[in-house]
Amino acid sequence: MNKQPVTTRPALKQAMALATVTFLAGCSLVPTYQRPDAPVATQWPASTKVSPADSKNAKQNAPVQAWQDYFSDPALRQLIDTALTNNRDLRVALLNIEQARAQLGIRRADQLPTVNAAMSGARTPNSSGAITSTYSAGLTVTAYELDFFGRVASLKEQALAQFLASAEAAQTVQISLISTVAQSWLSLLADETLLDVTRQTLASRAESLKLVELKLQHGAASEFDLRNAQTLLESTRVTLAQQMRQRALDENALGLLLGQTISDAQRAQWTSSKLEQLVFAELPAGLPSDLLTRRPDIRQAEQLLVASNANIGAARAAFFPRISLTAGVGSASSALGDLFKGGSWGWTLAPQMVLPIFDAGRNQANLEAARAGRDIAVAQYEKAIQSAFREVADGLASRATLLEQLQAQQALLNAETARSQLAQLRLTHGVASQLDWLDAQRTLFAAQQAMVQTRLASLQNQIALFKTLGGGPAVTQ
Repeated sequence: MNKQPVTTRPALKQAMALATVTFLAGCSLVPTYQRPDAPVATQWPASTKVSPADSKNAKQNAPVQAWQDYFSDPALRQLIDTALTNNRDLRVALLNIEQARAQLGIRRADQLPTVNAAMSGARTPNSSGAITSTYSAGLTVTAYELDFFGRVASLKEQALAQFLASAEAAQTVQISLISTVAQSWLSLLADETLLDVTRQTLASRAESLKLVELKLQHGAASEFDLRNAQTLLESTRVTLAQQMRQRALDENALGLLLGQTISDAQRAQWTSSKLEQLVFAELPAGLPSDLLTRRPDIRQAEQLLVASNANIGAARAAFFPRISLTAGVGSASSALGDLFKGGSWGWTLAPQMVLPIFDAGRNQANLEAARAGRDIAVAQYEKAIQSAFREVADGLASRATLLEQLQAQQALLNAETARSQLAQLRLTHGVASQLDWLDAQRTLFAAQQAMVQTRLASLQNQIALFKTLGGGPAVTQ
């Protein structure tokens, strides 16, 4: 009969120990991550005037991602390039990425032993008064943790998620910066247009005042007409001063975004006619669920949720034994000259296991804090989705109504322009009074200002949609 080989007890123990270590090394106490359901509707509100069919078709035509494709004006592109190079907020966000990357490197290094070269010497007197010398030199590994329960791996996973979150935060800052620069640029164009309209109105009302003064001298106008003309002129001067102040403030705000002083060449490109010529491409909204992948702030919130989830694994591992290893190899001698001679070499191995028995509830409190932190991260993630949904819904609703408002405002301006011309003609032929003509001038000026503001709101809304839909390139790391 053929006998099967029998495993000896020492070999069996070694095999069991190896299997145990292998099992524990692959053990992770991190809870299985599951992405929370998006707490928003599957379709946009009816006020956005986006039908379900339009949303589905938009998935095949994703929003413009590169800002260079969306903003075609060369002057605006130059401003954005300057801001991306010099803006301090973006610089801080990029440096936060480097800091998080360094923290990740520290956590990764914790998974490997640290080997140091060490050399020491001691001279101590004994009981007889003689001096005893001891010298040693070699390589040491100090308190290397054998990560059987995944505590160090959990901390590394947490650091990785925080690094990815910092990268998403930097992209959020970049998209916000691009959009804010574009909107500030539009505000300056609107300022120039309003100043141009106000200066023309001021010149026209100054001429009208001279004409009323002349009529008053010949008895063709009353002092009441004169005071009305003066009121219109001075109110226009007040408006001009306000607009000049607003333009200066808007220019200062843009300069802060650019991170440098605005040059005369850039300032010369802000012409009043450019605002009317600007046209941006219409962005398809897509489905609300698309925001989960488009918006970097939502991706950042999810990475922070992953980090808090990994922190639970590290807190759980604190309940289990922590095994560390201290080892060394080198040479020891009682004489410094004999330190590296043959026969003086040796090694040491000192494993240590620490099992928590009583800690006054510290580990349990840490675990409860980690779980609460995870619940907070879930709420923040859901809030980020809800905020993004609201921002896009607001932008789509505004787009639907601003187009109608812009058309109505243009029709109103055309009507007021025609009315002002008729009032001028009637005044010239003595059919209308000076008061009727002044009233027509007043309403025309208000309609011109409202037209500029409405056009500005429409263009800025399109930029806001570009931002809220997650447009913009990824941050270069």
